[in-house]
Amino acid sequence: MVRHVPVARLDDLPPGTMLMVQVDGTNILLVNHDGTIRAMQGVCSHEYFELDKGFITGDSITCALHLSRFDLLTGEALDPPAELPLQVYPTSVVDGEIVLELPEGAIPVNE
Repeated sequence: MVRHVPVARLDDLPPGTMLMVQVDGTNILLVNHDGTIRAMQGVCSHEYFELDKGFITGDSITCALHLSRFDLLTGEALDPPAELPLQVYPTSVVDGEIVLELPEGAIPVNE
């Protein structure tokens, strides 16, 4: 089963920016990548560090702690020391609201 969770207004996330939201105590990072909304786990899979403190470069996000990069589309770890990918979550925009499509129960994250 999938649940649809509105988390932010599209107006709150201009192109090229990111926003951390919480759902059920789990940090989820929203990124407006050239007008496409991406959502992924909000903490680095290498060490617990919030990714909204990092930066977007091209098609990736870089963790500010150890400079691991992750692909914005797939969550794949592109640079060490991170080896595990980030969990990514499907999104949609409904009436100006960013909506996450999450599984029932615990939200999956890689740690």
